[in-house]
Amino acid sequence: MNAWHSLVEELDRWADRGRLATLWWRDDDAALPDPALDRLLGLSRIPLALAVIPETIHGEAAGAILARSSATVIQHGYAHRNHAARGERKTELGDGRDAEEALDELSRGRQRLVERFGERFAPVLAPPWNRLSASLTGRLTGIGLSGLSTYGPRAAAEPASGMTQVNSHIDIIDWRGSRGFVGEDAALSLAIGHLRARRTAAADAAEPTGLLSHHLVHDEPAWRFIEDFIAATDRHQAVRWLTVEDAFGGERRA
Repeated sequence: MNAWHSLVEELDRWADRGRLATLWWRDDDAALPDPALDRLLGLSRIPLALAVIPETIHGEAAGAILARSSATVIQHGYAHRNHAARGERKTELGDGRDAEEALDELSRGRQRLVERFGERFAPVLAPPWNRLSASLTGRLTGIGLSGLSTYGPRAAAEPASGMTQVNSHIDIIDWRGSRGFVGEDAALSLAIGHLRARRTAAADAAEPTGLLSHHLVHDEPAWRFIEDFIAATDRHQAVRWLTVEDAFGGERRA
């Protein structure tokens, strides 16, 4: 069966049960002016959570983001710099770093984003490479970050006191292969799989299904998929695309 038909069938099952399939969209690595960023912002007629790198955010890029009302800024680490030991998986905020140093960077990064974006910044951390030391999680609220987003079905909606976690689930890039679009079947399988798991209580039903994109590495098939996925879901009666505030349960502004 065509994978797009399978997606609609899954959404129809939500509709038949009178349930609403909530979705949200996170895009990572915004920092510099780029035609890909402009193209991304042009697509965001639905709410977009834009994970911005604080250290390198450029004034022109910030202006382009502020001009698009559907985009909300969240924090993408501090510098998107790998601190992992040789041979280990990349991470900026892993166990190998001094916790105080990492928290100091995150605090400075948060303040920079507040200064650049004001009310358009939501205090949510999307760690680079979707990895965060467990020792840091419980301390994020102390520096003004009350939301967390990594990848895959969340283990808990509140991983630490005062902290809300909402992850992404549909990574459209083939990082281990071509580093281009993962393909329609693979991307839709991720979407359908998480929606089905929510519907059948195999995953947290309250966690919205998250589309994850990386505008800087998109090829044409990736851009086309985003357009088609938004169109196919946005017109379905069982779907609601959430803002960052809605996804994180009324996340307060910084």
